[in-house]
Amino acid sequence: MRRTTVAAVAALPLLLAGGLVLVTGCGADGSSAGKHAELSVSGAYMPQPAMDDMAAAYFTVKNDGGKADQLTEVTSPLSGDITMHTTEGSRMRQAEQLQVPAKGELTLAKGGTHLMLGKLSHKPGLGEKVEFTLHFADSAPVKVQVPVKSATYRPEG
Repeated sequence: MRRTTVAAVAALPLLLAGGLVLVTGCGADGSSAGKHAELSVSGAYMPQPAMDDMAAAYFTVKNDGGKADQLTEVTSPLSGDITMHTTEGSRMRQAEQLQVPAKGELTLAKGGTHLMLGKLSHKPGLGEKVEFTLHFADSAPVKVQVPVKSATYRPEG
């Protein structure tokens, strides 16, 4: 009996701490506190296009929030034809949306997930900044100025 009593007493602080987390994790309306996406964009760039009518773009969407979101659309004055793609092995597939996990990142990079822009209004030059608006399922749109880099540019990290 004594071991059971000691174990119960030892577990009591853990049970109380769990209860406190549960209580402090709920708002007055029963919703979870901190349960929204907190999005930021970094590392954005577009390699200078080799063709007049097609380009690609890359960036990272960081989510510091407690709720996942989805990138559902990207728009830009440069192109009315922007699609999101994933790459599996050597196969590229168009995606309707891309997941931005809670406390995680969505990374668009060469050889992986990326944006394809078709029907460009003009061929952007080296150093030009192209405006993009990222649209999400739940969060407000995010505007990003994406610099055009040399086609040989490789981001650090």
